[in-house]
Amino acid sequence: MKHPRISRNPETVTFLLLAILALQLSLTGCQGKQSNAQPHATASAETIKYGSSSTATKAIPPASPATPAAAVAPGTPTVQAPLSSATRAPKAGKSKGAVATAPKINYRTGEDPDFAAHKGWPIKSPATLPGSILPQKRIVAYYGNPLSKRMGALGEYQKDDMLQRLKREAGRWQTADPSHPVQPALHLIAVVAQGEPGKAGKYRMIMPDTVINQVYGWAKEAHAILFIDIQTGHDNIRAILPRFEWLLKNPDVHLGIDPEFNLISSKAKPGRKIGTYDAADINYVSGYLKDLVKKYNLPPKVLTVHRFTRKGVTNYRNVVLRPEVQIVMNMDGWGAPWLKRDSYRDYVVAEPVQYTGFKLFYHNDTKKGDPLLTPAEVLKLHPKPIYIQYQ
Repeated sequence: MKHPRISRNPETVTFLLLAILALQLSLTGCQGKQSNAQPHATASAETIKYGSSSTATKAIPPASPATPAAAVAPGTPTVQAPLSSATRAPKAGKSKGAVATAPKINYRTGEDPDFAAHKGWPIKSPATLPGSILPQKRIVAYYGNPLSKRMGALGEYQKDDMLQRLKREAGRWQTADPSHPVQPALHLIAVVAQGEPGKAGKYRMIMPDTVINQVYGWAKEAHAILFIDIQTGHDNIRAILPRFEWLLKNPDVHLGIDPEFNLISSKAKPGRKIGTYDAADINYVSGYLKDLVKKYNLPPKVLTVHRFTRKGVTNYRNVVLRPEVQIVMNMDGWGAPWLKRDSYRDYVVAEPVQYTGFKLFYHNDTKKGDPLLTPAEVLKLHPKPIYIQYQ
């Protein structure tokens, strides 16, 4: 079969060449339109899925709630944070049934359970004896001295008002954590550090028995337990503690000691320098309480140790745990919420002993405009404080 011949007429050839060229241009234009249309379609889908740049920026929380946002100069381009694996669209070729990893939780200082676990929490403690308060209950205490309105809530308010306030605080904690019944307490500073040496030359004042018995009566009226707190000044805890056997032999009386005002080694005046207790001092105190428990057939005693500095307690690993004594390391620092969380992490969580406490100052924590931490906020700490003190 012969192929048809193409005419060699110049006009015909020219017409055919122009037709072929027009066809090629038409095909190229169609391909270009498809190529240019695809990016716009993708951008439109991105806008629908993730929102505009400003909307996406509002939807992404800051990396750390405790860190203030940095100021951005006008005209600075906004850089959108990368999407987490949980929110990215799956790539082609991946299994549709793949499980997205959960986003990492950003804990505030003092709240991270992994940090606590790394430091050794929960602590392996002796088995609790009958009558133990901790950890089944949470103690909520008012701290101070009835002879001073400046030393804490216990003395700042008139007795009936003070007990009503304590009752309300106990109720707030009960609501915040129904799993732990609240045990109210009065925490009396029974030995007060002084700026002057006094007759004994020890820079401390022991409260008269009448004052101590008065506060003990208030505690009984409120169905509360009593703590006596000892600020030794230049005296020795070994010399002072036996002075209170008459009170500590009661089953509802417990003890607090304050390293801040133990200044024997430095000989500094109270208030001029922060003191310290070593594990050996704490072991003496817990040993003394253990002997009282056995001597008078008492339920276990609670011993609170106030702390807010690194040197406040030395050789914490050597602190002896006894079934008859439950030791609480009480975070005693004041300031803004972030500073209190820092102190709790650095001096209580990082050096575990047994139980933890947290002190709240009605005035000092708020005097720079910061809010007082609420029970719900304190309960985010890890481990959760089991002893709460208001000053």
